[in-house]
Amino acid sequence: MIKKHLITRSPLRVFEDATHGGPGKGAVAVLASPKGVGKTACLVHIATDKLFQGKSVIHVSYASRVDYIITWYEDIFKEIAKNHRLRDAVAVHDEIIKNRVIMNFKQDGMKTEQVLRSLEAMITGGKFNAETIIVDGYDFGLAESADLVRFKEFARRMGLEIWFSASLKETGGASFGPDGMPALLAPHAGQIDVLVTLQAKSDAVEIRVVKDHDNPPAGILPLKLDPKTLLLIVKE
Repeated sequence: MIKKHLITRSPLRVFEDATHGGPGKGAVAVLASPKGVGKTACLVHIATDKLFQGKSVIHVSYASRVDYIITWYEDIFKEIAKNHRLRDAVAVHDEIIKNRVIMNFKQDGMKTEQVLRSLEAMITGGKFNAETIIVDGYDFGLAESADLVRFKEFARRMGLEIWFSASLKETGGASFGPDGMPALLAPHAGQIDVLVTLQAKSDAVEIRVVKDHDNPPAGILPLKLDPKTLLLIVKE
């Protein structure tokens, strides 16, 4: 009952409504922004929402140590528990982390095929039935055009959704196409089903849907990232 309350009142339901249910199985989604805007916080909030639903998540980090990622999860969970005045927070926490695995890779030291083999071994051999994979710290500037194709094929074959973060190093209008697609991601546009950008404003971070499968994108959402709690919240 406690988790049902957290699920139904989560701001992620607003995002799902705006994107026809979210990425879905077999899909690739990307969360893009300049560094330091809040991509990791958003991805961890998305992952935590999945965990509250009883779904299993694998968090792949290309940039940070496992202990650093764990700290993100702990901080996000504490803020959610505080905001919802969650009773038995320790018990709920201990229950949901059983469905989370964190893996760390070096992009310049491990090919995509090797990473996917490791993920498949965890899912099949390790009997960890993940429904969502979070890929944080992936450098799209180093990626070959075939890499995202492999991730997309893996998502389809395994029946799961994959969320990437993408750091936009360029600034200014020239770094985006007329459809809002960041130039960094343009070579991979055909493999991206859902694209969300974050833009820092004076009091919060604005959330914009740039691509929503084959549907017209919703644009700016009635959501924002609170800079104090680092949680996604519904705009008042």
